[in-house]
Amino acid sequence: MPNATTRPKRTRRHRRAQREDVARNELVSRSLESAQQCLFSEDYGTAFVHYLLVLNLAPALKDFANESFRFTLFKWAEELDSLGRIQDLFDCYEQAMELFPVDEIIVNSMGEHLFRMGFRDEAAGHFYKALKLRPDFPEAKENFYRVANWLVERWHFLMLNDHGRNHKYQLAIKKAVEGGCSSVLDIGTGTGILGMCAKMAGAAEVFACELSKTMYELACEVLSANGMADCIKILHRKSLDMEIPKDIPNRVSLVVTETVDAGLFGEGIIETLIHAWKHLLLPPPNPRETLSSPSQTGRVIPAGATVFGVAVQCPEIRRHHRLCVSSVGGLDLSEVGQIYSPVSCLADTEDSTEPYTTERLSRLRGGYSQLTQPFTALDIDFNNLQELEGLCSREVVQLRLCVTQDGVLDALAVWFQLHLDQDNHLSTGPQEETCWEQAIYPVQSTFNTVKRGDEILVEVSCKDSYLRLCCVAIIRDGDTIHMDSATKGAPKSLPVNPEVDLCSALAGLQTNQEKASLAFMLESSEIALLNNTAYHSSFQKAMSKLLDSLQSTRRPQESNAQPDPVYVLDVSEGFSVLSLISAQLGFNKQIGSNSGLVKAYSSVEKEHHQTLLKLLAKGNGVLESALEFWLTHVEDDSAVLQRPATEKLWSAIILDCIETCGLIRQKLLEKASLARCLLEDGGQIFPERIVIHGMLVESDTLLLENAVQGTEPTLGFNIAPFINQFTVPVHMFLDLSTLECRQLSEPVELFTLDLMNSSANYTDKQVKVQVSTSGKVSAIPFWYQIHLDCWQSVSTYSKDSHWKQAAVVLQQPLTVSRGDWLQLSVRLHKSSISITAVKEEEPGANDVSTEVGSATNDT
Repeated sequence: MPNATTRPKRTRRHRRAQREDVARNELVSRSLESAQQCLFSEDYGTAFVHYLLVLNLAPALKDFANESFRFTLFKWAEELDSLGRIQDLFDCYEQAMELFPVDEIIVNSMGEHLFRMGFRDEAAGHFYKALKLRPDFPEAKENFYRVANWLVERWHFLMLNDHGRNHKYQLAIKKAVEGGCSSVLDIGTGTGILGMCAKMAGAAEVFACELSKTMYELACEVLSANGMADCIKILHRKSLDMEIPKDIPNRVSLVVTETVDAGLFGEGIIETLIHAWKHLLLPPPNPRETLSSPSQTGRVIPAGATVFGVAVQCPEIRRHHRLCVSSVGGLDLSEVGQIYSPVSCLADTEDSTEPYTTERLSRLRGGYSQLTQPFTALDIDFNNLQELEGLCSREVVQLRLCVTQDGVLDALAVWFQLHLDQDNHLSTGPQEETCWEQAIYPVQSTFNTVKRGDEILVEVSCKDSYLRLCCVAIIRDGDTIHMDSATKGAPKSLPVNPEVDLCSALAGLQTNQEKASLAFMLESSEIALLNNTAYHSSFQKAMSKLLDSLQSTRRPQESNAQPDPVYVLDVSEGFSVLSLISAQLGFNKQIGSNSGLVKAYSSVEKEHHQTLLKLLAKGNGVLESALEFWLTHVEDDSAVLQRPATEKLWSAIILDCIETCGLIRQKLLEKASLARCLLEDGGQIFPERIVIHGMLVESDTLLLENAVQGTEPTLGFNIAPFINQFTVPVHMFLDLSTLECRQLSEPVELFTLDLMNSSANYTDKQVKVQVSTSGKVSAIPFWYQIHLDCWQSVSTYSKDSHWKQAAVVLQQPLTVSRGDWLQLSVRLHKSSISITAVKEEEPGANDVSTEVGSATNDT
């Protein structure tokens, strides 16, 4: 037996290990030094390789090298992204996450790249993981809230809170199953509620399919929580890709679905049901075989639908789809011909153009008026395969609608009634308490004035999976005036109504046939911006004042000398005429000179936007040299804020601060900080200051649209905890003027952002708000006063605002009495605001915190 006290001999293996350790340490040291040298020379790819080698050989250095490694990864990823090496980019992140699996910053950054490239499901997983690693990580929260709006659209909450809708589906399914439909397929199952209704009704076999990965995983969780994971087979698949017996063993006797949108066919229900009848459903009952069993035949819920419509006058729809003003900010707009939105069902528009948008008519600012009686546009039987297949080949149907009152024809509003079975029906009409909006087919013709007794000729067709309704002509006193030809000029045969809105009168300004034939397409939000005369007028006055100030300091000593131009940069998102307003002001103030005072640059990049601006410049006497397009001067589109020339600075920089949806634009403060460095003495950022205002409200509507409220609306099924994971604390695209709510306080100032003076800014503010009306505080709506300078400002809450408002929705409403004081803790992080509301007399009680994310409008 060997002596236990004997010292072990130094073997050759031990000496070799020591030499290997020395060599490894030397390699680690040299690679670390090389990585740092590469960073200094901005060779990020090589630096990244060196860091990978170092951290794989010496994991103990992870804490030491973590920040440098992150920096290297992010810089190298930017280069790979710009070079289009997307797979290499993802490979680098995979390697990074193997080294740092719990680094929330790297995980979140990976999610940002995935989201930008369209992989929203995968991005959501990374944002969710980053939040799990660090629940107070603001960037991950903001990103998750942004992607949540994509993955689980807000209508899911309204639909699940609609007890009436859910109960009628439940009754129809129960009746069908008890009548012999023993096998059921739920197409587009969402949370799985209709499939669970079928199982609860006693169906022997229940299958479900869902295309969205997020909704599929959510439905799996819901089925497990409700004890149905083993008796409902759910597939992550589009029904059009399902096969028998690969996906389901046999044809089913009942298909249930609600793959319909506000225009009925927009989610592809026709194609879905044609495929189902051919490949997944048992054949329909044969009228000649009265003894056929329901378990041996197929049927669909809903059984059919009827589509209704009405012609409406609505100023809010009008200002989003037609140019309603003849001038803005001193610019004559009559030179540009017709400006129209992408929403159109005219025969000569592109097939990809959507023929309708959606609105909740009952919530539109200014309301609407019916110009005709409601009419029936279409009936469809979902249980008739021949009818489904023939829908798109049907001849165009013409309807004649009698006008019942004078007005401006702005749109056809359309809704439908779903016939679930003979006894249960769901209506999406504007007067119904429903989760549905209505489909809006805007009329974009410049001839749109109608009189009582006129007839509107409407064509109804189905093309490219869309139901299309198009106003093609107006019949008056036996004369037919076609609306597509009316866009080329005001028709001579009809007298112009002196009371008609300015929109209609614009056609009379277009006397030149060449001008009238021009047409430009802008997004509906851009058209609404162009129609916002108050905003452009305020900007014109503020810019004029700045130019007066700068002109007084630039008078040349010699009378014949020309002063240096005033450089103006407009970096607004989308289409903007602010640069052109500035250029025109420069010419007006430089009378007698061949060159204007202002050299304006616009950052618009779309070719048709540039053409439109050039046409406006020419029509308003602005020389082509006074307006240029900045992106043609910039090598890197991501670095728009640069000097106008090597030794020049900007006199004015125009920033687009507020998104149309009602949120502050991302990275606004960073842009303002850079813009300040590029301004000459006496120069200005427009706007110079933004003041955020808000108030306390009680609104059941906001609660229903933000989260599922318990199990009662979902028929007792436990769904709320799972879908409410995708609740976001801010509700966007609100119109406070029509929101159903009770105002519980006066408006108060919540926060101020000073874009000209960073020292005046702060990150936290305590605001005391006194309750003026007893109730339950369920939300804090907010809006902005945009101060262009010390004298000119506009509100995003004004009646002509093209901006919507937003609201923080409290997860736990606060019960308050008149006279109570609430303390709001408002905190700014980058462009995101978080608000905590606490009753002052009970510090800490009912503490509710929620955040406002600065997600962009991809809505």
